[in-house]
Amino acid sequence: MELDSQKCVDQHAITIWEVKKDRLTALQHKLTQTPKLLTVTAAGSKCSIFKVPQVLTDVNGPSYQPHIVSIGPFHHGEPQLQLIEEHKGRILSQLLNRNKAIGIVLEDLLKAVQPLQVMARECYSETVPYSTDEFIEMMVLDSCFIIEILRMFGGLVDTDESDPLVKTSWVVSFLLCDLIRMENQIPFFVLECLFELTKMPTESPTLAMLALGFYGYAQKPKNVYFNKKSKHLLDLLRSTFISQEIEKPTKPENHHLPLHIIHNATQLHRMGFKLQRPQEAEIGFLLVNYSNKDTIDMPTIQIDDFMSVLMLNAIAYEQCHTGSSKHFTTYAILLSCLIRVSGDMEYLCDQNIIVNQLGTNDELETFLNNMVKHVTLDVNECYLAPLFHNVNKRCVYSWQVQLAIIKNTYFITRWSIMSSFAAFVLLLLTIAQTIYAILSYARTV
Repeated sequence: MELDSQKCVDQHAITIWEVKKDRLTALQHKLTQTPKLLTVTAAGSKCSIFKVPQVLTDVNGPSYQPHIVSIGPFHHGEPQLQLIEEHKGRILSQLLNRNKAIGIVLEDLLKAVQPLQVMARECYSETVPYSTDEFIEMMVLDSCFIIEILRMFGGLVDTDESDPLVKTSWVVSFLLCDLIRMENQIPFFVLECLFELTKMPTESPTLAMLALGFYGYAQKPKNVYFNKKSKHLLDLLRSTFISQEIEKPTKPENHHLPLHIIHNATQLHRMGFKLQRPQEAEIGFLLVNYSNKDTIDMPTIQIDDFMSVLMLNAIAYEQCHTGSSKHFTTYAILLSCLIRVSGDMEYLCDQNIIVNQLGTNDELETFLNNMVKHVTLDVNECYLAPLFHNVNKRCVYSWQVQLAIIKNTYFITRWSIMSSFAAFVLLLLTIAQTIYAILSYARTV
């Protein structure tokens, strides 16, 4: 009996779990670690250069990655970018040789950036893994490369006829794109500091004017807006499309209707709306306007390789930077809503609202749909909120719209008119026959 009791006690013995010291030490160390991949200040106003979120790179990955030149710390030293990296020293040497006339040497450039390096580090969403000296040298080398390229294309610096950075078309094309990719940016205040320091007495254009002149090789609106304090080159180019007319979003006056986005292009056309290019055709494409009861003015947008890179990176920047407006995001969502079914893209191209230089219409449609995947937007706060509200309100309450739907459904072609007329006549004959039958029956009774 005692043996059975002892077995029972052994079977129900309680094991006391104890914290292992090495695990406790490791956990305590983790509590003191500072996040590196997304710093604790990444949502602050100072942070403006971000790694593109994985959900976006999964859809449009190559558009966010530099192809031939690395700028800043995120892609520094990558082997596939050494092609242009080898030219940075040559470009800096060229700048210094010219600056001997005003007494500027390499040491002056390094000393000018040193007071800015802490603030420059805070602009990046990831912890910069380079030492102070390495980071300052990188800022000087990359900034002077950009500044000198802008001066070369701006005609301020003589260029060699055999210089591949200027004379090779594919290099120029990729430079245009690589210098506006979000992960490939340098704070604008660093660029401005070195630009002013190395400025020759005969130079008059500002850095912003040179940059926009450089991108005149690609695409920019006729009316350029300089009243923005840009964070970097991408933000500078993005802000030139945002005029004062649309800079501050306005909410609709009433909220009785649910604020839907908008119907697709062909459906709006059937409802009697006209989507057309405004008379002033050279204004920025963001300036979409609901001018009267049935006309939506949409300036022309030319979508090519460069514009696709600009739009994707501008949208990524707007998604990541908490203080940024969402103009490019709003416009992209507008396009994705307008282009939903077969015929929408063709209609917008026929109206010269979209000039497709990216590929086939199907390829462009896929691009536009992918552009807004995993993108967030408060429709009530966006700059097109009044347009969405007013168009939807007219769609619901206007008898003219309902009449236009009937007209464009049943009377759009000669054959549809004839078939509708025949159906109407048949209906009248059927009604007459029914009335005659009723009257005949009544007489017999």
